[in-house]
Amino acid sequence: MTDADLVARVAASTGLSPSEAARVVEDVLAWYREPVEDYVRRRHATLRTYGHRNEEIYAIVAAELRERLVAAPELTERQVRRTIYG
Repeated sequence: MTDADLVARVAASTGLSPSEAARVVEDVLAWYREPVEDYVRRRHATLRTYGHRNEEIYAIVAAELRERLVAAPELTERQVRRTIYG
């Protein structure tokens, strides 16, 4: 269920129609609803693609999780590594 006030605010500030604003709000909320495990695995794969080494990736991902708008549980680098490799 999308917050009607948030949709109205996005529509008013962007010039989008209410239905377009609702779609944008839902898309953003879905992005932040991504489970921590999925986020960690996705970011690991992306960072590996760009040549980062695992030790660096663990630190980057742990730091990113601390900065997410929707707070994820704080994970140590070991927990990040274990999420990726089990």
